[in-house]
Amino acid sequence: MLFLKSTSAPVAPGVFVVDVAAKPPGKTYMIYAALDADNLPAEFIKAVEGMGFRQVFSKPYTHHDGKKIVDLHFQKAGSDIFEGWTNDEREANLKKMDDVFAGFGITTHPRVMSLAEAFR
Repeated sequence: MLFLKSTSAPVAPGVFVVDVAAKPPGKTYMIYAALDADNLPAEFIKAVEGMGFRQVFSKPYTHHDGKKIVDLHFQKAGSDIFEGWTNDEREANLKKMDDVFAGFGITTHPRVMSLAEAFR
């Protein structure tokens, strides 16, 4: 679940936070998004799926300020071992994410998770 301090300032309509992260060694990234559960941003979800990502996890919850949130995780298979991304796929996918998210006014900072975070 993504940590939200507040739901008063979404980064885009219906989108509270987007995290682009990879488990170590950091070649295959996933998209984690906290979205407005009452007004799911269909265009945002369609754009993510349009990049070839598929939803692999969904968890609704109520934020401490009473707003209903849904935590969605998206994954895209690659052609490397265990469906990971090759270096070329990583570069192309991260570039595409930048372009697509920019259309929503969202800037991401792809990161590699710590071992503790990735394997809990």
